[in-house]
Amino acid sequence: MDIGLFTDTFIPIADGVGRVVLAYAETLPKLGAQVTVSAPLYHFGNRAMLPFDLIDYSAIKIPTISQYSTGSPVLDTHYRRRMRAAKLSIAHAHSPFAAGVEAVRIAKAKGIPLVGTFHSKYYDDFYKATKSETISKALVSNVVSFYEKCDEVWAVSKSTADVLYEYGFNGEIIVMPNGVNFRTLNEDKLKEVEEKYGIGNKKMLLFVGQINYKKNIKLALESAALLKKSGVDFILILAGRGPDKKSIKADIKELGIKDNTKLIGHIDDSAILDALYARARAFVFPSLYDNAPMVVREAAVMGTPSILINGSSAAEIVEDGVNGFLCDNTPESLFEKLKLLLDNKELAENAGKNAKESIPISWESIMNKALKRYEALIESGNYKYKK
Repeated sequence: MDIGLFTDTFIPIADGVGRVVLAYAETLPKLGAQVTVSAPLYHFGNRAMLPFDLIDYSAIKIPTISQYSTGSPVLDTHYRRRMRAAKLSIAHAHSPFAAGVEAVRIAKAKGIPLVGTFHSKYYDDFYKATKSETISKALVSNVVSFYEKCDEVWAVSKSTADVLYEYGFNGEIIVMPNGVNFRTLNEDKLKEVEEKYGIGNKKMLLFVGQINYKKNIKLALESAALLKKSGVDFILILAGRGPDKKSIKADIKELGIKDNTKLIGHIDDSAILDALYARARAFVFPSLYDNAPMVVREAAVMGTPSILINGSSAAEIVEDGVNGFLCDNTPESLFEKLKLLLDNKELAENAGKNAKESIPISWESIMNKALKRYEALIESGNYKYKK
């Protein structure tokens, strides 16, 4: 089977969608599929060892979010020539924007089925950018219009599917969850991260993700300030990069937690990231924006429980007090859960053990399910752009 994956973000960008597409692109070939990825041009080094074919097109950086690039595939002659020659039996779009438009074009040109995965709460992004409900709703209508063009629509969780239904989509949605790569902790890295980031013997909390207010990071900082006032000796590590780094640094200073909080930037080394997860007493992820964050699964692989906001999409896989912890969306509620875990190592370890047993699903398992869906759609002959 020849699978085309269409995305607006890809390596080395570390956002969730880009990482999901990379996992698809790396895992599907292990199961016998041929994979071609269509993406904007990002410079990340030698491609010789990639297990998939990457066809990228000319792109420019987005001024307001400089780590991202965008462009128009149809304006790149070299890209069009390579894509025309690509042998594809199905197209799978992971974005309704440039990637989605291109996936529709290719599905029509090649007469193949089109799958679209819904990942994000786009209305939130639109409203943040425009501050207009009218414009945001119009843009959401365009998103729904794209998914109506697909032969099959997937969502990364049930709550994510519910968001798309709230936007006005009326068709069937298949839940295809995100997986995780199972890795073994390199014990030597634990001491390395303790020394490198000044953790020492302190009780540690961890956040991994975009340094962006939409991740609700301010709530974690306000809770950390309450922890400090309560006399708890701790350190909060924030790993990632994003547009609000400067403002969040200012918040840390204003809240008086500069000695307890460190922004360490993006971590490329998976062994170092694993050690940070494993060293943390708890993974703090208060985002109301994220749907099926891979970071919660990665923390679970390392036996670390997550603290999430009750009712959030991210919390869908967690049972409070069993394989993780839930709190209300207030600094006081998060503080109470953080203090509970910092004061009770055994409680955290038991929840972490349960998280490791119940939350992670291998990408191989997920991709076997995806392949069956692809095959059934192709063999049915029942798709919109069949010639």
